[in-house]
Amino acid sequence: MDSVDRDILAELTRDGRMTYQELGRAVRLSANAVADRVRRLRASGLLLGYHAKLDLTALGRTLLMFTEARLADPLRGAEFERGLAEFPQIIAAAHVTGEYDYQLRIACTGTNEFEDVIDRLKRDHGVRELRSRLVLREIPLDPALVLQG
Repeated sequence: MDSVDRDILAELTRDGRMTYQELGRAVRLSANAVADRVRRLRASGLLLGYHAKLDLTALGRTLLMFTEARLADPLRGAEFERGLAEFPQIIAAAHVTGEYDYQLRIACTGTNEFEDVIDRLKRDHGVRELRSRLVLREIPLDPALVLQG
């Protein structure tokens, strides 16, 4: 990956719907040359896809929480992970180190829905303990910065 590939990836992180012509103008290449590079980046696995960013507030999900979960039996982690698909409110999850087993990002319509999620995680999915933090506001960062390191 050279500096032009990094520039292409940076532009695509900001706007994944750019045409090859627009992308070419941004990185000073022809549309065909950019298309070839994008295909190569996809084939190499560096570029995994294009994603829409949803406005959770516009979807009515105004309560955003970071929740840490400790399982009653950590050896049942794979079963817990499969069960997360039952929760449309859980929008991200990570298996982490430390005193808790998982970090969850939960978007709910209100406290009643959040309480329901917590109850179901404990009752049906082997969660022993939860610790949650309310997100007051998110800080926008440029994901393309990772390309500089």
